[in-house]
Amino acid sequence: MRFRDALGASGLSAIAEIKRRSPSLGDIRPDADPAQIAAGYERAGAAAISVLVDERFGGDWDDLRAARAHVRSPLLAKGFFSTEEHLRTAKEAGADAVLLLLRDLDDRQTATLLALAGELGLDTLVEAHDAAELERAIVLGAPVIGVNARDLATFKIDRHTQLDLVARIPADRVAIAESGIHNRAQGAAAELAGANAILVGSALMQAPDPAEKLAELLSRPLVKVCGLTREEDVAAAAEAGADLAGFVLAPASPRATNDVLDVPETMLSVAVWVGEAGATGADLDQVHERSASAVRGRDAVLLRGGETVATHLDLPWEGDDPHHWEHAASVDGRVVLAGGLAADNVRAAIEAVHPWAVDASSRLEHEPGIKDHDAVRAYVEAARA
Repeated sequence: MRFRDALGASGLSAIAEIKRRSPSLGDIRPDADPAQIAAGYERAGAAAISVLVDERFGGDWDDLRAARAHVRSPLLAKGFFSTEEHLRTAKEAGADAVLLLLRDLDDRQTATLLALAGELGLDTLVEAHDAAELERAIVLGAPVIGVNARDLATFKIDRHTQLDLVARIPADRVAIAESGIHNRAQGAAAELAGANAILVGSALMQAPDPAEKLAELLSRPLVKVCGLTREEDVAAAAEAGADLAGFVLAPASPRATNDVLDVPETMLSVAVWVGEAGATGADLDQVHERSASAVRGRDAVLLRGGETVATHLDLPWEGDDPHHWEHAASVDGRVVLAGGLAADNVRAAIEAVHPWAVDASSRLEHEPGIKDHDAVRAYVEAARA
């Protein structure tokens, strides 16, 4: 199945959505041309394209047909589907997959529609909003399961619950995080929770250039500024466009701080430890090995909820290794690359290693723990070039 296979590839992928309006925001882009938007999404790297075909979202089946005529990417027909006629219409209009909302369907209806979709050669995205619906999706054997962060009654976004539910989707299913994703940090949070893809609509359609916004959300590496000790330095890193903020909670470090400071929603907070992680409420923990001769061991792991989600590769404490980048490039999985990075070398490091994230600290400082805002801006700009 094209839709399912496109989303099951390695790394985070995106379903980019075309919609002219939403019940929560009203009109977003009422004059949107679905053919033009779809073509832009395809060029920007969308794994699949979602098309709202319901009039409540300013859409209809002609929008799906227009997109199909201009792109080869898998298309998801999104609406409130409950009958055989709905699925046959979607197939005839060029859809590769259809949305099934568990909120509106009982188990018998869902099972019937899943079977019919299979007969028609359609994939399905089975959408859950809470733990009970997620359990239903799993028991029903849905191959692709989406968790919507938006309460469809109140339109409120609950990302924390969404991420917890995404983390519970079995590894043999394709997991989709839907709604409320506006920046790279939020997309990364979904990825680290176990999402294979994010479904993004409003954030793209509200942007001056939807395709450009999509490319930004998917771009890697993420950029981390570590050793932060002051609120003004967190603000400078956020303004520069950093995605991760690191706070060292190892007392022996010259960059030690007592607390993980608040970060804006455009960033994820990372608590940095030696030996084992404590409790801080940070989004992620970075745990280094202990060292008898230095403040910390060389390498570390990045944890989410106690589970390893990436490998952090650094230089020896205050040391060097001419083969560091070469070694890092050979490591499987997500790699966070650190070690003497700044504006003058981070681009070369990225091209040599292709890491999931880059991490800089000491070379962005006036003194340990006090950041040089110009150096931070230059580093982030070079990393994201």
